[in-house]
Amino acid sequence: MTNLLPEMAEIWQQTLNWQPTVQQQAQFQRLYELILEGNRQLNLTRITDPQEFWEKHLWDSLRGIAPQGQFIPSLQKAASMIDIGTGAGFPGVPVTIIAPNCKITLMDSTRKKITFIDNILTELALTNAKTLVGRAEEIGQHPQHRQAYDIALIRAVGTASVCAEYALPLLKQSGLAIIYRGNWTEEETTVLQNTVNQLGGVIELIEKFTTPLSDSIRHCLYVRKVANTPANFPRTTGVPSQKPL
Repeated sequence: MTNLLPEMAEIWQQTLNWQPTVQQQAQFQRLYELILEGNRQLNLTRITDPQEFWEKHLWDSLRGIAPQGQFIPSLQKAASMIDIGTGAGFPGVPVTIIAPNCKITLMDSTRKKITFIDNILTELALTNAKTLVGRAEEIGQHPQHRQAYDIALIRAVGTASVCAEYALPLLKQSGLAIIYRGNWTEEETTVLQNTVNQLGGVIELIEKFTTPLSDSIRHCLYVRKVANTPANFPRTTGVPSQKPL
């Protein structure tokens, strides 16, 4: 018995003003099956129930690129994006499926996970994404990647300050970092403000929303790069998380 993902056309429409095509729905389904298979060896996610997978992995991934319920306009153009610490491929793979015009780099420091994602990209015939094995601290200092991206996605990777230090060096001037969070407080905003000031960014929007099935509270932080990030950021491996800005 295969686990079938729900289609949720109405919820997609109400929340994101969008619905997957038949092909995209098939790709979501295949992605789900591949993750269930991969889970046996790799411990990719504890979220395996179809409804929960739909909400916490698919919907959540796409909600992040739709501030205030509208997809960011640059998705229509050939925006270059990087998903930092993609893990099992979220949010990067669902974004790759729905944004065929974008060039997407899926980055993780664990080679096994990247090998798994290479397989997903082949299976789903996703030609607009490529993978990269590396640590954010090193990639952020690499001339090929520094200031190379329009959008940086980062979900479930350390504190927001650490996420900002990983993301902002990779962004072009006026690029956007999208940091996915669960709960969020005013104090955290103050800390993040101080961090992004040092990195050449400003907080453009902090959006609170609830997930459509379980009513869980989520936040997305949108940080715009407005000035060059000083050359010493990101600091060397391990330092951002041990000594957050």
